[in-house]
Amino acid sequence: MSRRCQTHSGAAIINEAVHVTRPSSSAAPSSTSSPAPNSDESIWNGASSLLSVPSTCGDIGATWDITSESGPNGNINWLNCGINDSGGWRPQVVRIDQVVVQDLSKALADKNSPFLACSGYVDEFYKYGNEYGIPPIMLASFAMQESSCNPATVGGAGEQGLMQLTPDKCANAPGGNCKDIDFNIGAGAKFLKSLLDENGGNVIPAIGHYNGWDEGMTYSSATAAAKTGCCRCQNNLDYLHQFLNGWCQNVNAYQYNLGIYHNLAACPYG
Repeated sequence: MSRRCQTHSGAAIINEAVHVTRPSSSAAPSSTSSPAPNSDESIWNGASSLLSVPSTCGDIGATWDITSESGPNGNINWLNCGINDSGGWRPQVVRIDQVVVQDLSKALADKNSPFLACSGYVDEFYKYGNEYGIPPIMLASFAMQESSCNPATVGGAGEQGLMQLTPDKCANAPGGNCKDIDFNIGAGAKFLKSLLDENGGNVIPAIGHYNGWDEGMTYSSATAAAKTGCCRCQNNLDYLHQFLNGWCQNVNAYQYNLGIYHNLAACPYG
């Protein structure tokens, strides 16, 4: 829920494509019981084909090779459709069950997985992903994008914990501790589900809204804060690509320097 782009955790920046292994099958959640986090089976096994949906913004440009501007869920220019035009952002329509994602349990079996930082919270990602019909790796991806999966993180505007909850979502936190792991992930998942419902099940604006994007957002409006005393209050224009074609593919979006805008790169941290 923060506009801040996180640090790269000291990792060397890699400027090369990474190939995604095609998941074996595609399945929507079929029950209310969560699989064991380390099980070989999952209710979310991703998709065996690239994202393919009706488009009003030209070629989707999806590729199995993840580059600075493309990946299984489309090209950054398609995900950001309209941002560079006067009319602003026109998010395309994609249901959550159409998004290409990797399975979180299988991702964690990779010794190089960025989600090893989230390994202590897998039960909660499955618990609330299953409750709200959201791929667990998507919830973990928000945690990586927003806080590098560090539950102690506090944002510049007071955002709390793993998924950077804004203060208005912390009212019912146990003992007033909004960084409580179970509460924080549950509240973040509930908020994402509310965004999905508000957008008729369209996951693209839901993800964008989580990070402060709005339909009609232009490059100028997204980067206006760069000229103020709050440079990091800009919208991260690489957010959708980093999220959907980076973290959701078990790829460290920061280490692989995903994106073409890097509009927060000149901003000081803190």
